Amino acid sequence: MQKSGFVINNLWMMIATSLVFIMHLGFATLESGLSRAKNTTNILFKNVIIPCIGLLSFALVGYSLMYPGFQKGVSYDFIGFKGFGIFLPEGGEGIDYSSRYTFWTEFLFQGMFAATCATIVSGVVAERIKLISFIIFSALFVSFAYPIIGSWKWGYGWLNTMGFYDFAGSTLVHSVGGWAGLAAVLLLGPRFGKYEGNNIYPIPGHNMTSAVIGTFLLWLGWFGFNGGSVLSADPGEVSRVLVMTCLSACAGGIASSITIYSISKSFDLSMTLNGILAGLVGITAGADQMGVLDSIIIGTVAGMIVVFSVMVFDRLRIDDPVGALSVHLSCGLWGTLAVGLFGNKAGVDQLFAQLIGMCAAGFASFVFSFIVFLILKYTIGIRITIEEEVEGLDALEHGMEAYPNFLPK
Repeated sequence: MQKSGFVINNLWMMIATSLVFIMHLGFATLESGLSRAKNTTNILFKNVIIPCIGLLSFALVGYSLMYPGFQKGVSYDFIGFKGFGIFLPEGGEGIDYSSRYTFWTEFLFQGMFAATCATIVSGVVAERIKLISFIIFSALFVSFAYPIIGSWKWGYGWLNTMGFYDFAGSTLVHSVGGWAGLAAVLLLGPRFGKYEGNNIYPIPGHNMTSAVIGTFLLWLGWFGFNGGSVLSADPGEVSRVLVMTCLSACAGGIASSITIYSISKSFDLSMTLNGILAGLVGITAGADQMGVLDSIIIGTVAGMIVVFSVMVFDRLRIDDPVGALSVHLSCGLWGTLAVGLFGNKAGVDQLFAQLIGMCAAGFASFVFSFIVFLILKYTIGIRITIEEEVEGLDALEHGMEAYPNFLPK
């Protein structure tokens, strides 16, 4: 019986890993759809190369930084390192390692999370960043910043010991990626023609069909992202987490639709899509701790936040082509705080722990990313020229067009 339970748990974790992997296809189609046709190949390339970079970086360095062997419930360490590479521990392929999964399953599941975090930055800097600079940053970010910050909670470091809670990564994946994106865009600047004087000129995406497909692929991937974070196939826990995840997503989609309609008197599809993603990000920190009403409230607030956040970033002249900062950063912060406001862990002490955790992770991610992008800016450069931007990254960086038989608008 114990052996069969191990097989079932491990199988579910591998399925969840596959679902998280599918999220990269979701990011690719969503980001390309919300961007201009002339940059489609570039965006698709970034979303293809990120999983490759992410998994290799995580294998060579990141995993040992994220799981350095801190003592659970005792350690207040900030950093540790087991050594370069990943090595199968004794009994790592069987039940002796864990009653729930093998060592390889654990590594691959966590590696997918690492790559997902780097993908968030791709959307923020879309349509004007040099490809080589983005690749260098992604490798460094997944190798060092993400795993060190993640070790503070998931590797049983100081944030875990002080009581910070982040079930599946509202902070450790989403807002960490969002802070990195914010650092990048502050140094990169807006796209040409986006802001002129006091005017804000929308630059619409070229393919809303692709954006819708991407959103539903991401929603599907979240079944693995949150459901897999149970770290077992426990029927009650997994099914409850998936229900709360979906309820929050639905509430986010409806809330964003109503909010944008009340402002613009039109139903903005892109806002609704981002509202669904906002609800998913918002529930991720506490999906295992929430009830039905809690999840709906969290998703509703996230859906409203994402609309106003997009507007605030625009007024601050922070150009985010796909709304990634509003979805992942703003709603990641909200989801983290929500653990202290709703559900089983709600309370003043928990809220204080959540504040410390999200501030520490945000500060570390932003500073690391700002320094890396600043060095890149004054060495190889991070931004293409205006002339190159007008022509499009597909022709500049790849020598091919995504739609060679059509004239891009």
